[in-house]
Amino acid sequence: MATVVARKKQAESKPSPFSNMVKQWRKLRKCSQLDLALDAGVSQRHVSFLESGRARPSREMVLGLAEALEMPLRDRNQLLQAAGFAAIFEERSLDGEDMKAVQHAIEMILAHHEPYPAIVVDRNWSLKTGNLASMKFLSLMGDPEEAWARVDPSGNRNVYRMTFHPEGMRPLITNWDDIAKPLLMRLRREVNADPANESLADLLKEITSWCDVDLVGASIDGAMPLAPVLPMEMGVGDLRLKTFSMISSIGTALDITAEEMKIESFFPADDATRDFFKQMENS
Repeated sequence: MATVVARKKQAESKPSPFSNMVKQWRKLRKCSQLDLALDAGVSQRHVSFLESGRARPSREMVLGLAEALEMPLRDRNQLLQAAGFAAIFEERSLDGEDMKAVQHAIEMILAHHEPYPAIVVDRNWSLKTGNLASMKFLSLMGDPEEAWARVDPSGNRNVYRMTFHPEGMRPLITNWDDIAKPLLMRLRREVNADPANESLADLLKEITSWCDVDLVGASIDGAMPLAPVLPMEMGVGDLRLKTFSMISSIGTALDITAEEMKIESFFPADDATRDFFKQMENS
């Protein structure tokens, strides 16, 4: 009888999909059970019981752990479902009625940034929309539709593919050796921050295979003086353009679509480039 009871308790405490997911994310965030417990406001013993399957979490506990682990909203839904609860974060269409405020705000940001390019991308760096200047800027390569078809036949219009593809922007970038590794390092950081996103991991592998950039142990050399921004220099015929970009996001988003959107705004890095964009606006 005692053996049956012991086996029953062992079966009841078997790690669940929820337990395994918490443990995976904790290791990815490189934090101990104690670290997670302190951030989530619970005891280390309780975290241990949750990871071993000896305790079942409440809905509030799941959300508290997800917040402490800084999980993206998409993954918080998966954690809730793994624990037996319904997902709470919606993924609305940007064109939907209840996303009009977000859409209007994005349109205002893009319009306000004219005559300089600004684009909106999703979590996989696929282009969602852009201002008029960004479309004109892309036309420096020729017909934009033909350019996208060359570099991304999937139809996703991936910005990283446009930048790194041998038939994309890469041949026009004159300081390629300076920007390739930092751009790939940024993508790798995003892969590490969102480990459940297999599409982003596949994109990193694909892009890396196109260029001779070794990311093993890669880091920015702290002994070297670095500029505050990463400039991109382009040569198109007699044109010599110098730009840099800044990326922003919706910091208080409670919707998956809104959280995953990024706005990349490009700025002129010298007077000649500033004049070029102003002239392009009137062309």
